[in-house]
Amino acid sequence: MRGFGCYLWWSNTFQEDRSLSYTDSTAFAAQTETQPVQPLSSQAILDLVLSSLEDDKAEDIVTIDLRGKTAMADHMVICSGRSTRQVAAIAQKLLDRLKTTFRLSARSEGKDVGDWVLIDTGDVVVHVFRPEVREFYQLEKMWHGAGGSSAS
Repeated sequence: MRGFGCYLWWSNTFQEDRSLSYTDSTAFAAQTETQPVQPLSSQAILDLVLSSLEDDKAEDIVTIDLRGKTAMADHMVICSGRSTRQVAAIAQKLLDRLKTTFRLSARSEGKDVGDWVLIDTGDVVVHVFRPEVREFYQLEKMWHGAGGSSAS
């Protein structure tokens, strides 16, 4: 009887292993859909950022080219919203568009307060300010020497 009990233990263990290693073919089909809709490049991200900011009525959009100047990012974009609510809305819409278009989950800080929201996509860093806060910190002046800036 001892041998039979050992067989039952081995049989149950084998069944558990087999059920844990089961792969569902629909899971692989779902993974292929997570590929970016557009190719991911710093220029493509910058284009999406700028169009999103313009669509959401961001004001005083400034782009600073950081390529070759710092390893932090390729581009920095600075803009303003008229109120804390608009600043938070601009940031949230941008995060949603990045996720939808590139399947990119960018890091953000400050969205809850709405005075200054920082969005880091890796290649493009976006600052969305209320005008008073932007005037206080003056990031354009700090980074102006690092790269050419252009207003959109």
